[in-house]
Amino acid sequence: MGTLSLQKVTKAFGTMQVLHGISLDVANGEFIALVGPSGCGKSTLLRMIAGLERVSGGDILLDGRIINEVAPKDRDVAMVFQSYALYPHMTVRENMGFALRMAGVARATARDQISRTAEILGLGPLLDRKPKELSGGQMQRVAMGRAIVRDPALFLFDEPLSNLDAALRTRVRGEIKALHARLQTTTIYVTHDQVEAMTLADRLVVMRDGHVEQIGTPLELYDHPDTPFVAGFIGTPAMNMLPGRLEGGSALRLADGLNLPLPAGIFPAGLAGEVTIGIRPSQLLPARTGWPFVVAIVEPMGEETHIGGTIGGVGASITIHGRSFPKPGDVLTVAPDPSALHLFRGGKRINTTTHQENRPN
Repeated sequence: MGTLSLQKVTKAFGTMQVLHGISLDVANGEFIALVGPSGCGKSTLLRMIAGLERVSGGDILLDGRIINEVAPKDRDVAMVFQSYALYPHMTVRENMGFALRMAGVARATARDQISRTAEILGLGPLLDRKPKELSGGQMQRVAMGRAIVRDPALFLFDEPLSNLDAALRTRVRGEIKALHARLQTTTIYVTHDQVEAMTLADRLVVMRDGHVEQIGTPLELYDHPDTPFVAGFIGTPAMNMLPGRLEGGSALRLADGLNLPLPAGIFPAGLAGEVTIGIRPSQLLPARTGWPFVVAIVEPMGEETHIGGTIGGVGASITIHGRSFPKPGDVLTVAPDPSALHLFRGGKRINTTTHQENRPN
């Protein structure tokens, strides 16, 4: 088993509060990604689960047992660090077997577990090498193997791919996904890279300033962000945010006075006031009539092109396909996909069907 429950967990360093009542229930075998900008508290939370930081308030339960005061070695968790943390004087075999030796596992049993794990990770030919003889990707796989060989109830990954180059990061990400599909061990994965989080996790926990902004599947957060922060953080390129005044549900007046007409019937006629409208770059499409988009930057990516610019002086971007590019200074006419508009007020999504604003529980 490997169920994890965080119940109103807090953390303070002296008078500085860094985590504010984090609650989360993780099912056995689930892959959870803690994602957010640097300094949001995600690595601190992971270290508290591992026992490397003390809990200031609340409880952490593993398989129904409170582990707040349980020593790290007795928590049945294994952690993979960003820096690999391999012993330089030990071979791959010795690094992988160190925790087993400390736990008093019989030599024959440890040898079998190391061999089986090395086969899973393709490390068999490297077992007698030392870390200085390995590439970055190989060292990361050894660090993963050292965790796997213990067969823990819970895997903890702390930004394990951040030291790898882009191509290797993609490959090792695939290895982690395949490994989880094979082992089905409950996993908590910390990253600031939302692409990693979306491609790996069953659910994402988006954090900001020590608070949880939203929890959900990758597509739930992409399609229905609760806050402008989540809307801007999840998805690449980021969602466009156009702040202004909604007038009768039919137009958005921007700060420079530009009136952006809105698709008929998309917002209730009685809805008015200061709002922010969100629209993803891929859902803001070239059209005969619509909004003026002033081109500033053109970034060909192969299959698609990212174009940065402004709408009524507000920074925005669109994504187009094909090889016919506009030039900086060109003015395009774009129109939003009506079904893809998001409406926010006071930092929360507005439910336009009921005219109610979503508020935290």
